[in-house]
Amino acid sequence: MSERELVAAALRAFHVAREPDHFELTDALAGEEPPLKDPTPLARVTRLPNKRPALFLRFMEPESGGGEVRVYPGRIAGAGDAFVTVTCNGDESVADLMAHALDRFSLDPARATQDYRCSEILLDRGVSERVLEEDERPWRILVRLARESVRRMELARFYLQPRRDPHGPTLALFVASLPPGLSERNYENILVEFLGTENKFTSIGPIYYEYGSMVITYEDASKAVRALYALREAKYEDKHLLVMLLPSIEPSMVPADVKPLLVFVNVKSGGCQGLELISSFRKLLNPYQVFDLENGGPLPGLYVFRHIPNYKILVCGGDGTIGWVLQCLDNVGQDSQCSNPPCAIVPLGTGNDLARVLRWGSGYTGCEDPLSLLRDVIDAEEIRLDRWTVVFHPEDKQDEPKELSKQLPGSQSEDNSQILVMNNYFGIGIDADLCLDFHNAREENPNKFNSRLRNKGVYVKMGLRKMVGRKMCKDLHKAVKLEVDGKPVELPAVEGIIILNILSWGSGANPWGPEKDDQFNKPNHWDGMLEVVGVTGVVHLGQIQSGLRGAMRIAQGGHIKINLKSEIPVQVDGEPWVAAPSEVVVLKSALKATMLKKTKRGSGAGPALGP
Repeated sequence: MSERELVAAALRAFHVAREPDHFELTDALAGEEPPLKDPTPLARVTRLPNKRPALFLRFMEPESGGGEVRVYPGRIAGAGDAFVTVTCNGDESVADLMAHALDRFSLDPARATQDYRCSEILLDRGVSERVLEEDERPWRILVRLARESVRRMELARFYLQPRRDPHGPTLALFVASLPPGLSERNYENILVEFLGTENKFTSIGPIYYEYGSMVITYEDASKAVRALYALREAKYEDKHLLVMLLPSIEPSMVPADVKPLLVFVNVKSGGCQGLELISSFRKLLNPYQVFDLENGGPLPGLYVFRHIPNYKILVCGGDGTIGWVLQCLDNVGQDSQCSNPPCAIVPLGTGNDLARVLRWGSGYTGCEDPLSLLRDVIDAEEIRLDRWTVVFHPEDKQDEPKELSKQLPGSQSEDNSQILVMNNYFGIGIDADLCLDFHNAREENPNKFNSRLRNKGVYVKMGLRKMVGRKMCKDLHKAVKLEVDGKPVELPAVEGIIILNILSWGSGANPWGPEKDDQFNKPNHWDGMLEVVGVTGVVHLGQIQSGLRGAMRIAQGGHIKINLKSEIPVQVDGEPWVAAPSEVVVLKSALKATMLKKTKRGSGAGPALGP
């Protein structure tokens, strides 16, 4: 392989769409970083003991002293293109760049400096914006970034913005990490204590009481900036507040034939894959469409898109991340123009049962081109996902151990009932017991659980221990009473019960099994029915996961009542805990979810990916 071929391969691997002639590979372990040379470019690469050979991809400035600069329209009405490419030399200024770009956008270049400004946006460490001076040299800026890192150059963008904000002076700050469930007056008093009356906001709301977060707005930009820095330094109950300045996206900015994409990435899922994806999507899309769930969860992105009447969501994460986004959609949907946007998935981490059912695969490998993922979202078909409400009514509220009630996820009603939403499945007994052990082990050592193969190995070891260890789930059928659609169902001798909404469980297994001639209907995830299956023990669980056997088909119905006579491990969508004696009711939820199911990619070019 020649040196040019190696450079081209490196550019493809890092998704850099530039000419190979402007780059070179250098020996990272040699003192002076000598460039690789033909005819045998890899023959002289430095090799040190216990170290892999390493190369740097370096930018070489063209002999012409200039190159191509992409300019993106910010909040500019009438700019039909997603971006324009301007050939720029090292002596041309930002004012020159704006004039050329406006001409390409079919706008008046004579008004460049009067009506517009140019911002440099860097995407390598979040999203940072700097307004450029008119005499700065944009090509020189790119060259400087490229000398530091080719990645930094690729994650830099120039945005043309109107000097006058088309949305008026209102600025919104998202504030989180306050205690949940306080009153509006309490939240207001806490914030004013940090801000002082001189920096008080114009309005507060919406307030997301369940999450202890809210949006505050300002009509004075300088006040908003002072508030941003004041709240970033603030701590409440020994916790730093999370505060973000939110972008503004209005329907008038989105062409009529465009359905924007809102992207959520769980950067903690799948090792470093989340970080790679968020970087790629911020390059391919408007960076204000892409949200890191580590910063405030899904709520900031849903607030920014609240006025967009028609958009899609792409969730990059595991089943728990998808459930999180759907739960937040439930909370904000009634206040949004689009209450039920369809959701696509890039599966990260382990499990990913919902992603498998919707054909998005078992997990992102890192080999897929992010642009191809976006094309898959465009081509995907909308389908409905049934959702279910699971209600735990404790039998004896007085004697319920406090530590058990604290472990229960979901919301709590006035009568101490626990209410959860189920998307995938609900396990009782041995399945949940293993899930709980795995969950506790991962909480203690999260860094040891970022490999799918390792996670399966841990599950196997835990299962073997269950075979010779404690028998918490033995004779489960004697500790549980089951009623389906108002009729009692006699349970066989089982150690576990799984109630299925989707036909994937335990990282891709199908407990219901293949179709056969029996009294049950063919199941799917939009028929308003749940499937109840039984598991006889750990060995049976392993056989189901390996595809050797199915589970025991017990019942099928739309309303399920379960009486737990003793403390029993349970799990809902992979969230496990030990449930106290209680009556459990599973019924169809009024909450809706529209999902996107991956289809074969068409040959047509699809609509634009964002505003």
